[in-house]
Amino acid sequence: MQAFQVKAPHDFDVSEQPSPQPAAGEVVVDVAFAGICGSDMHIIHGDNAFVRFPRITGHEFAGVISVVGEGVDAGRVGERVCIDPVVNCGQCYPCRIGRPNVCSAMQVIGVHRHGGFAEQVNVPAGNAWRIPDTLGLDSAALVEPYSIAANVLARMEPHAGDRLLVIGAGVIGLTIVQMAQAMGIEDIIVTDIIEERLATALELGARHVINGREQDLEQAVQELTAGEGIPLIADAACVPAMLPGMLRMACPAGRIGLLGFNPTPSDLVQLEVIKKELTLVGSRLNNRKFPEVLAHIEAGRLDPHALVSHRVALRDMPGAIHMLDTTPEKARKVLVDIAS
Repeated sequence: MQAFQVKAPHDFDVSEQPSPQPAAGEVVVDVAFAGICGSDMHIIHGDNAFVRFPRITGHEFAGVISVVGEGVDAGRVGERVCIDPVVNCGQCYPCRIGRPNVCSAMQVIGVHRHGGFAEQVNVPAGNAWRIPDTLGLDSAALVEPYSIAANVLARMEPHAGDRLLVIGAGVIGLTIVQMAQAMGIEDIIVTDIIEERLATALELGARHVINGREQDLEQAVQELTAGEGIPLIADAACVPAMLPGMLRMACPAGRIGLLGFNPTPSDLVQLEVIKKELTLVGSRLNNRKFPEVLAHIEAGRLDPHALVSHRVALRDMPGAIHMLDTTPEKARKVLVDIAS
């Protein structure tokens, strides 16, 4: 089978690889579509401490079950599915309290084990979610990034009428905008330094946008909120130096959701956290959010096609990687058509 394999940092190609065989409890999925994520780029650049090379990457994908392993219902052959990449042990403390996305022994499909940039991949049967008959496999491949948005918003525990500030209007920021609306959050502010991304955020429903290169972000937020501050702040830019500003922009009792894996230390002014009794939450991957996302897409509350700026064939992935490396501002989600 053909697959996109990262052999070492900055060393990748599309090449012939052995076809997978399902272990007990697994299924083989014939992949139809897969999305390129920023974390895939981190693997290519050698910035992901969890990956071991060589690795077939890709954790946003959908396809059709073609083979089932021992213990899996044979009736699942032919089922159209999207894949939750979080594989957990079910035994450790996080798993026991319902937080499998931070399992002590967690594996991520496309990081710790081979992923979806391939014609076929084997995955645990429980990670393959059946999709509605009305949903295209290209849309289903984008359930995973929406699950990231659903997770961070759930971690921040929105209240009715809460205003949301999204920092960063890349793909994750845009999924947060759409997911927030699907959850009933209407007053959304988005900030970025790329005007094209801000225009997209407005198209997708942001009420206000702030270009941080042209405006003072904190001053603009104070003006938009009449000095009250922001109840919800989602950090989709993942720049550690921005944390002190987030603490200042948050209103009393505000919640800040952090998504980045940047190891650079952040300055945290304890006074700001305590005097406002702020809540800072980390959000990693998703905690069983696929059913929620699928329901929103089926109901028309989310539009995955709005995220896609480019579609490429599997054989053309190296060129897409180069484009994302050199002109990332020109792209939103690049969707790989595996079967073409």
